[in-house]
Amino acid sequence: MIELETRVKIPFLWGKAVFKKSNWSQINLIVGPNGSGKTLLAQSLAAQFKSAGYSVRFINSERSGESGRKNQMEILRGSEKIRTKIERVLSSMFGKSIKFIEDIDGTLIPIVENKAWHVEYMLEQVECHGLREIISLLVSLYSKASDSADGRENQGEGDAGECVFFDEPELHLHPQFQSFFMNEIRREVRNSSRRIFFLISHSPFFIDLRTPEDLTGVVACHINKIPTSIEELSDEDDSLFRRFLPRFNTYHKQFFFSDNQIFVEGYTDQQIFTNLLAFIEDSYKAAGTGIIDVGGKDELGLFCKICSLLGTNSRIITDLDSLFSGKLRDVVCKDARTISWMEKQRERQTAFYEDIFTEKEMQQEITLEKLIYKLERLLSEVGQEIRKDDFQRAMAEKFGTKQSRAVLDDFAHFTSKLDALQEKHDNADAVDTYKTVLLQGVNNLGSVMESLLPGKCARHITKIRNLAMFVLAAMEASRVYILPRGCIEHYYTRNDIRYMPVSGKDRLFRTELEFIQDSSKRTVRKNFAELIDLLEKACA
Repeated sequence: MIELETRVKIPFLWGKAVFKKSNWSQINLIVGPNGSGKTLLAQSLAAQFKSAGYSVRFINSERSGESGRKNQMEILRGSEKIRTKIERVLSSMFGKSIKFIEDIDGTLIPIVENKAWHVEYMLEQVECHGLREIISLLVSLYSKASDSADGRENQGEGDAGECVFFDEPELHLHPQFQSFFMNEIRREVRNSSRRIFFLISHSPFFIDLRTPEDLTGVVACHINKIPTSIEELSDEDDSLFRRFLPRFNTYHKQFFFSDNQIFVEGYTDQQIFTNLLAFIEDSYKAAGTGIIDVGGKDELGLFCKICSLLGTNSRIITDLDSLFSGKLRDVVCKDARTISWMEKQRERQTAFYEDIFTEKEMQQEITLEKLIYKLERLLSEVGQEIRKDDFQRAMAEKFGTKQSRAVLDDFAHFTSKLDALQEKHDNADAVDTYKTVLLQGVNNLGSVMESLLPGKCARHITKIRNLAMFVLAAMEASRVYILPRGCIEHYYTRNDIRYMPVSGKDRLFRTELEFIQDSSKRTVRKNFAELIDLLEKACA
């Protein structure tokens, strides 16, 4: 870790706000969307590192131009060690013998020998942009400040070490070469503690995070607000990310480059929402938006946490059972946006709180966690009552006629789901799916329950409905959107799915996806209005 206090002001991008950062890694990443000020930020940081005694080189995106190549050839001509190393590396990468020969005027010319066809040709005349680009990057990486013209200007100011900035190192490079170059940077860092690198990039292949400490080297730039970064991680966060990073793949890393990414649990959610994005009212809202599936509810919590720490305004769409367990619930309850929203509700919702909390509970802070706990308690009491024999007999008497048989059948389907969960789990009341089914039952059959439950418990139905809506609104303060019906399958139109858990998900998904892809815009917007409205909010 390198300690250097830096301050950057760019008023026309961030107003009066000032970006401050004191802790730097040996490898730092400046990421974000176009127009967010990445290069301007990097240039200001370069000036501050130079003032602190570092020799600084800024390798811009024009590095492969005529002047850049001339400087690189001068370095290669003056260093046989660098020249030999690059020849060996390139020959291994491309399966071709690549060497530099001296022209009559003393300049070096890169020559490619294709041994498969026994031909030689000049790199500058024939070879791809990628090969030229990797030569440029490797020369800049392997050489020290004193090897270049820029370095000679800075010599004497580099007592603190050397600081190298690479602007868009991914230009013209195949993803494998991007990964290779990142590995070469890591190799250089292992060999010298006095070299610091900054990469200004749009490529997920440079988001090479191997340890939680690597996160402190990421600076995320945003549109119309100051960049954000992580100064240090708590022990809890460190432990969390050590478990998370091995599952963090290139596909997931899209959120580093846009604040508009939406995370969902699985691939069926990802496909349905991706197809529905084309049907939102203002399609330009979706510009730069991607739907990223992370592989589970707990992974959503991890992404929510890392986005919160980095200041990236991620959005999450998830199933109803996320209310009752998992890392996402824990993270949202502690999120500053949720806490701020809850503080604003205290006076506005006094009557509502007094209806669900005791006088003793009202004297304490009302948090989202306590609201969810109260929701669970109310659901548990209703669940106990509707499973009693007296309630079952009352149901049969009131809805046993031919005219109301459909109500009894609906209720039987609901209780069969509860029965199955009771048989599967020793303590079903504590299982998130069981609580979710109870909430689904209240939403679908609440009026029926209310008419048969004893007085106090009957009043729970309205409390549960209001409390559930309030909790979902609190979650939205942190840009977490809960599917109120349950999960994505409960919004399918080709099948009637009412309760969790859902079986045969893959078959149901394929039927629904085909319907979306084969239907008109008007049909899709009508049949999936709730999901499209949810996407509209998430994209706003």
